[in-house]
This record gives sequence, C-alpha cells and structure tokens, in this order.
Amino acid sequence: MKKFKVTGMTCAACSARVEKAVASVEGVQACSVNLLTGIVGVEGDAAPTAVIAAVENAGYGASLADEKSSSHQTEAQPQITTLKNRLLWSVGFLAVLMYITMGGIMLGAPMPITNPMTLGIIQLVLTVIILIINRAFFISGFKAAIKGAPNMDTLVAMGSAAAFGYSLFLLFKMTDAAHAAHLLHGLYFESSAMIVTLITVGKLLEAYSKGKTTDALKGLADLAPKTALVMRNGAEVIIPAAEVQIGDIFIIKSGESVAVDGEIIEGEGTFDMSALTGESLPVDKKAGDSVTTGTVNLNGYLKCRATRVGEDTTLAQIIRIVNDASATKAPIARVADKVSGIFVPVVILIAIITVAAWLLGGAQMGDAISRGISVLVISCPCALGLATPVAIMVGSGVGAKKGILFKTATALEQAGKIKLVALDKTGTITMGKPSVTDVIPIDCTESELTDFAYSMEHKSEHPLAFAVVEWAKQKGAALQPTNEFKTHPGNGISALCQGQQSVAGNLKFVSGYAPVTDDTARTLNQLSGEGKTPILFAKGGRLMGIIAVADTIKEDSKQAVSDLKNMGIDVVMLTGDNERTATAIAHKAGITQVKADLLPTAKAEVVSQLMQSGKTAMVGDGINDAPALTTADVGIAIGAGADVAVDAAQVVLINNRLSDVVAAIRLSRATLRNIRQNLFWAFFYNALGIPLAAGVFVSSLGWQLNPMFGAAAMSLSSFCVVTNALRLNLVKLDKTKKEKKPMQVTLNIEGMMCPHCEAHVKKALEQLPQVDSALVSHTSGTAQITLNTEVELSLLKSTVEAQGYTVK
Repeated sequence: MKKFKVTGMTCAACSARVEKAVASVEGVQACSVNLLTGIVGVEGDAAPTAVIAAVENAGYGASLADEKSSSHQTEAQPQITTLKNRLLWSVGFLAVLMYITMGGIMLGAPMPITNPMTLGIIQLVLTVIILIINRAFFISGFKAAIKGAPNMDTLVAMGSAAAFGYSLFLLFKMTDAAHAAHLLHGLYFESSAMIVTLITVGKLLEAYSKGKTTDALKGLADLAPKTALVMRNGAEVIIPAAEVQIGDIFIIKSGESVAVDGEIIEGEGTFDMSALTGESLPVDKKAGDSVTTGTVNLNGYLKCRATRVGEDTTLAQIIRIVNDASATKAPIARVADKVSGIFVPVVILIAIITVAAWLLGGAQMGDAISRGISVLVISCPCALGLATPVAIMVGSGVGAKKGILFKTATALEQAGKIKLVALDKTGTITMGKPSVTDVIPIDCTESELTDFAYSMEHKSEHPLAFAVVEWAKQKGAALQPTNEFKTHPGNGISALCQGQQSVAGNLKFVSGYAPVTDDTARTLNQLSGEGKTPILFAKGGRLMGIIAVADTIKEDSKQAVSDLKNMGIDVVMLTGDNERTATAIAHKAGITQVKADLLPTAKAEVVSQLMQSGKTAMVGDGINDAPALTTADVGIAIGAGADVAVDAAQVVLINNRLSDVVAAIRLSRATLRNIRQNLFWAFFYNALGIPLAAGVFVSSLGWQLNPMFGAAAMSLSSFCVVTNALRLNLVKLDKTKKEKKPMQVTLNIEGMMCPHCEAHVKKALEQLPQVDSALVSHTSGTAQITLNTEVELSLLKSTVEAQGYTVK
C-alpha cells in the first residue's frame, strides 16, 4: 500500500471528494482517505505522480508520505498554535463588538458614541478585522465551491458572508438619517463575526481531541531511545540508534531502554515489558534470550548482538501495522461516506429553499436570511467524517498498548462480530513445548530416578529428552558416567550407565530389557489417556520408573475458553495431533468440540464449514495454520513474539496468551459500539438541527434558532464525537459480561453422501421455528444445530428422517 499525505481537507465532504478523485486514477485498485490523519492509502500500480495530480486537481495538496513517518505524526501542535492565536485575537475584537451591539444598542449600557451611522461603521470595521483574522474559512470554502466541491468551510463562509452582506446593505440604507436608528437594530455584523469565532473554538477543541486520539501511538514511538551504547574496537561508544547495524554488539545497562532488537550474549537482567506488550510482571532474561526495542532493563549489565535494526525492529513493525490500520476504512463507514459526498450541496439547497419559503410566507427579509444562515452554520459534515476514523484510531492505539495489533480497520470491525472461534492446539492452547508432568519411581527413589534419567537423556536430541534434561537440571540432578550411547528411532535410547546396560523409551522397547507388571501397564495406559507421553527407564534388567512428558496447557487457556463461551462464542479445537491426546487437552481447557488428525489443508476445510454458522475466527501460531488463518473471516496469530508481521493473519497478538483473543474481541465490540454511537449522534444532530434552524418548529412549538447558537452547536458537534471516541481508553479488557449461550445439539446422521444431501438436511432443519442454524457435514455425518428455544429431540429426528436419512 502506498501512502500519501493530503493537506487542505476540513470535513467529510473533502475526504469524499479526494477519495473519488484518487479512485478514478488508472491503476488504483482501492483507496481510503483518513480525515483524522490526512493520510490516503492507495492499493494498485498507479504512478504516485498521477495520484498526486488527481488530488491537486480536486483542490487539495498532496505528497508521497514518508514510510518512516507514522500516522500519529499529525500536524496537531502547529494547528493548535495557529487556532489559539486566531481565537485570542478574534475574542478581543469580538468583545468590543458585542459590547456595542448587545450592551450599548440593546441593553443601554454607557456609550461614548450615540450616532447610529457611526456605530454601524464601527461594527463594520471590527467585523472586517475578525473576518480577516479568520480568512482561512473563506479561502478554503470559496475555493472548494469554485472547484465544484463545497465543504464545511463553504457553509461557514456562506453563512458569515450572508450575514455580513445583508448588514452592509442595511448600512448603506442608513444614510437616510430618518431610518438610521431603526435600521441599526437590524444589523447582523455581530452574527457574522460570532459565527467564525465560534467555529474557531470548535476547531481548536477538535484539534486538542485529535491529538489525544494518537497518544498511544506517540507513546510507542517514544519508547525507542535515540542513541545506543555499542562496542567499537574494544571500547564503549555512544552512537545514534539509527546507525546500529545487524551483528553489532551493544550494551544495556541498568535502567536503560533497548535501542534495537537483539540477542543476549553475556549477562542477565530483568526487563519491564509493560509499555510494549502490556505484560505487568517483569521478565527475567539471560544469555540466549531475545531483547526487544523499547523494553527497559531494570537491573543487570548485558551485552547483546543486534538482530533487527531500524524499520525492522519489533517496535517499528508494531507502529507500522497500527498505521496501516488507520490508513484503511472500516465497512461501517460506507454509509457516512455516501451521505458526506452529497451533504454540503444538499444543505446549501435547503438554506436557499428556507429563505425563499419564509419570504413567500410574508416574513421580513432579515428573519428569512437569519434562518437561511442558521441552516448553513448548524450543519456539520465533520461529525460524520470523524465518527469512524477517530474510533478506529483510538481502538487501534489501545490495542497496540496491550500487544493486540489489528492490521486493518476491517479486521478491527469484523473481530467484534465473531460467533465462533477455532483454536489450534499446540502453541495456542498449550505451551508448544513438552515438559515433565509426572514422576513415578518404581524400583528406586525419586532422586535416583532423576539422576539416572538426566544421565541417559543428556546426550539425546529428541524434544522429549530436552524436557527431561531441563527438568532434571532444575532438580539439581547429578550426571552419572555413560558410554556406548545409541539412539533407536521410534523406540528410545540405550547406553551403559555406571557399567550396567540401561534403556529409556516406550513400553514395547523397554519391556524387552526389563519386566513390566500389569499395574505398571495400567498406569501407562492412564497417562496416555490423559494426553501424556510416558517414558520408561530401566537399568540392569530392572524397571527404575516412569517419567511422563506432555505439552501442558497455558495457565490462562481454560479461563480464556470460559470467557469466550460467556461472551456467547462457540469454541472448537483443531489439531493435527491424534484424537486421544487432543481430547485430553480439550477436556482440560474446557472445550467440547474437537477436530483431530487434521492436515493444514484439512484445517482450512473445517474452518470453511464452520463459517457457515457465522463469523469465524481462526487462532493459530504456526506455519501449518496459515491456510486456516487466511480462510477464516478473521485470522488471529497468537504468540508472534518478535515476528509480528504474520502475513496470514489480520490480527496479531504480541504476547503468548490465549486471553488476548478475548481482549481483542472485547475491544472490537467496544469500538464498534463507539462508532455506532458517533454515527447516531452525527446523523441525529443534523436531522434535528437543520429543521430547527430552518424554522420548521416555529409555528407548532415556537422553537427557533439564532445563527450564533447554530454556529456554537456546529463547533461542538465534532468535539463531542472525538471526545466520545476517547472513552475507548477506559475500556476494561479483562472483564467478561456473561451473555446468553445459545442451545446446541448434535445429531449423528447416516446416509448423507454428498453436498446435495447436506443441503436437503440443512434446509429441512432450518425451516423449524426453534432452529436458528444448522451446520451439516456429510463427511463427518453430523448436524450441529443451534436452537433458540428448547425442542423435543424426536422432532429433530423425524425432520431429518423425512428427508430419507437415518438418525443414530
């Protein structure tokens, strides 16, 4: 995706025009405009010069965005300074103007000048000064109108200019001294000045709020130190972090942040990872472990070798993913985009009709123009344009702080609609590496078994041996002399230990060297039934004992599965492991639906079937999960660690926690809810405000709107939308509200031979009023039925059998 920085956009009408202009360029496959950041994301092979030319022809400035820059680098601070200066000067002159018009003329406050014509000229001069200070509205507004693309500034400029023009007309009529005093009360100079001043207040508040929406990204960008301490010719030298090269040796002292990703080659330390991953507890690291940019070394002196530098570091990739998400557009924004594209012309037409209608109805010219001006200045396309991007930006930023990365706005939206989650087993539900779970001495003590197992396995390269050795080291095992070590593939190992023939391995192999009792065989069978792999150890013809090894589930897996279910989400486990082990792990995690013995392509096929029941997420961590990740509605890569740019997934979880899947869904739901609130407010505000300003309620309810109050309402509408989005920073991602769980039943059906059979059964079941959906598979011979109320099993059975099939 190419990114372009666009300047001059002030509202949703502007972004809609830019998007339309860019989309018409040959070679552009898709584009999205972010009003909040001023970034246009373009997909396709269109030449950058052609895209820039299209934007400039539409009346805006454009340039190719620096890939190293971030969308959090908005021009908020310069804009705030400019608006603040404009507002201060405007308020100063407006205070004098309001004293003359409201205090002196209307309320009779002391005035050094009483001549009506002189007072009118003073109002004119003060208003002209204020309009010049806020000339940006008129330059942008009328320029956009000339280009045939009127925007919010056009509405403001037209409203203020109409009030000024009408007042100027009356001022000329005041040359007739007989009517001067009467006409003085009909001047709208203060309204013209007040409109642009109040809109400037709104713009300033909006700029402040916009700056806060990117605080999370600013915080991430500030994590990386600007310098690094590296070794050069045997000496420690401080250099800019950008100059560190792969392979350089750099130093991390106590209290310092890591400048680049690397691997510890010497020393130990405790690292604060909270700013980058949301992990609250410090993490101990030693030689061989990796360190990540932006994390803080709480204690220790470490030497590290740089492995990722510059834009390849984990931190840079996180920021890039969040930036890419902000450059895309969520599907929910399409309605607002369509409205925004025609909003301003329609409002101008309504204002003209309002003036004409009131004049035809016999109203005074001043009253009719006042209502037309009110229509112009109360209408706010900005609120529509900001409703979605501000929520997406804040939601993405909150996720980034918690180690949850949404690659696109679409992924952020779709995650909240998930109805079913398919979980990979190894590395997702489980730790992903074997560890010792049971130690059963038979003809020795546990300490003797530990020493013997360590001595036998320390020369082996099998993953199960690594688990035993690591466990034995933690127990402080003593290494006994072994020789004639030999590996027996698929069975075990043999060696001479302390001069005695010794073996370790499975039952079939070890029983050839030492007798195995029936009780021991039952123990082995029980361990296997629990999904564990038992290793038997024998020495000198006697069975020393059993050590069971298994890939244990993560601490948070069971709670995460429970939370998903409480959120009304079905959970299925998909694994390539055997059914016995898979079922044991699933039982421990609280999962009832298991699909085992699946090849990577078969996982994708199962996910496709599951998607028929609703939005489905696939959660995995390995290359073998890639087909399923890309097939699912939402692919979630868990435990990505330093390699955050997992191509197959739309959502990347930095931490190796299944609970972050729950947090990602909860965050998505909160963001969706926030977007809907923003859109509702934007539509409701305009739907109520425009008729009110036009005077629709005058005759029935006596409601009418002064142009100044209309301008105030318009200035606050966008501020309210942005402020509402900021509430996402308060979302609690670690609490689950229990939702109603849909009732489900699974039927085993015989006789289905093809997809046509599936379709017949599915159609028949879903015609029942008690059935919400039915997932039917002829390959597994099952129908998974989701019910909305209780139903007799006999009804479901008879419905299927009426189609010519048998329910077991």
